[in-house]
Amino acid sequence: MLVSDVKRVIDQVSRDRGIDREILIKTLEEALKSAARKKFGAEIEIEVQYNKELGEIEVFQFKDVVEKVTEPDLEISLEDGRKLDPGCEVGDELGAKMDTTTFGRIAAQSAKQVIIQKMKDAERDVVYENFFDRKGGIINGIVQRIDRGDIIVNLGRAEAILPVHEQVRRESYRRGDRIRAYVLDVLRETRGPQIILSRTHPQFLVDLFKTEVPEITEGIVSIMSAAREPGGRAKISVASNDSDVDPVGACVGMKGSRVQSVVQELKGEKIDIIPWHSDAGKFVCNALAPAEISRVVVDETTRSMEVIVPDEYLSVAIGKRGQNVRLACKLTGWSIDVTSESQYGHAMRAGYESLLELPDVGAGTADALYEHGFYSVEELANAAVGELIQLKGIGETKAKALVEAARQAIEEMEQGKPVEKEEEISPVSGEQDVAEGGLEEAEASGQATTVPPEDS
Repeated sequence: MLVSDVKRVIDQVSRDRGIDREILIKTLEEALKSAARKKFGAEIEIEVQYNKELGEIEVFQFKDVVEKVTEPDLEISLEDGRKLDPGCEVGDELGAKMDTTTFGRIAAQSAKQVIIQKMKDAERDVVYENFFDRKGGIINGIVQRIDRGDIIVNLGRAEAILPVHEQVRRESYRRGDRIRAYVLDVLRETRGPQIILSRTHPQFLVDLFKTEVPEITEGIVSIMSAAREPGGRAKISVASNDSDVDPVGACVGMKGSRVQSVVQELKGEKIDIIPWHSDAGKFVCNALAPAEISRVVVDETTRSMEVIVPDEYLSVAIGKRGQNVRLACKLTGWSIDVTSESQYGHAMRAGYESLLELPDVGAGTADALYEHGFYSVEELANAAVGELIQLKGIGETKAKALVEAARQAIEEMEQGKPVEKEEEISPVSGEQDVAEGGLEEAEASGQATTVPPEDS
């Protein structure tokens, strides 16, 4: 530390530990300053600097030039000062180089401790910066040990941890095994940077495809979304920026070589590659493959879809323990409810019949409501009056009465009471009765198209 070949030591440590030379020089300067203050006290004014030409660190003590010295550690007489600088005057500040060998054993030990601590801190910072840049990527390592289920991975210059909850259940590793994982996070801790790995994250699957499919790296093919049930099944949606390139075929590879490489890395996890589509309905249909889809009912406000499939494809669409539809929901970002054609038909009939059971609702009104998307008494109860008055033959008074009747019917059904069908009693008479209360009779006599309702 105090020898003239400090430059050689700095260069070697910088090369071996990967620490910047300037950080090492600053560390040595602070260590020598600390040693000097240990020896001579905190009051003295000291300056430490590295001399690049001599390759050593120099320590200078500064004192004020005075007529009469009262504090020898801080002041120097004019006579002694002129021995160092003939041109100095009272009030000037002179610096004299100190002999670092006089600092003593305790001071030298203190300096050593400062250097060791600073070098550890600098090394931690270097490791943190190096691995922070690799956050969100794939890294290779060797299993060093297993601590309470967590796998400690040796990355060369640092250790990483693969927590239990980021491991695939059916995978097992032993000491010395090579492991590949996704860098989930890099945390700055007092004991050194903590690198968190994952083998269950969907982005791990995406990055594996990036390494296997050149078209993805080149930007020709894009992975739009990914969903996994680690160790079981996964789905990815892909799109192509080039009409001549099939995105699914590019990811599968010749005879499935590319996708098989990913499957092997994931220890046999099955992967479905889905063509992405800008139309949400078609995208959901693709995501539920290989099931055939008969019809899709989309609700934009709740981002939900009701998917109707042939009876023989119901189990295929849902998948084993609902796995297929769960992955499709994660992949598309939509809530998906799969129903068979027979179940859907039964529900539609039941909904239509519930409309017919309402007071003042005949076949004509029920058909009009049904055609405009009000398939049951529940949907009618949640309807806005403004929506209903858009229907031909329904004015504001009629619309309010329908919504109120639907809500009352739901309350009675919840209480276990049967809904009673009442005869139509119109609060008004004349032409308004035709417009608001007698839609069925008006349709029968042809008046529904000739007599406009006053409230519509």
